[in-house]
Amino acid sequence: MGKRTPRELRLRRHKRVRKYVEGSTERPRLCVFRSNVHIYAQVVDDSVGHTLVAASTADRELASTLNGDTKMEQAKAVGKLVADRAQKAGITKVVFDRGGFKYHGRVQALADAAREAGLQF
Repeated sequence: MGKRTPRELRLRRHKRVRKYVEGSTERPRLCVFRSNVHIYAQVVDDSVGHTLVAASTADRELASTLNGDTKMEQAKAVGKLVADRAQKAGITKVVFDRGGFKYHGRVQALADAAREAGLQF
């Protein structure tokens, strides 16, 4: 059985979370992925398997404005952007999928910024 890598452990946690968190047409799923460099957020309708809205630090529209910002500030900017794009697409309520990451730090900052920008979850 060997030692599990951090990635394997995160994916096991993510599977455990996804048993209960499912996006529907009425309440799509806001899922978050963070790497060491970037943070990504997308709003997904699981009933049809489509990404409705997405935002990330790799986004051209956002990347130019993030120079010199800390990762926490970048996460807040991504949360605000994904919430703005979701509202333009007519989405106000979502379920939050932390992707197996702790609800802490950058993941929490993104969620709080999305809430402040008007998304309900």
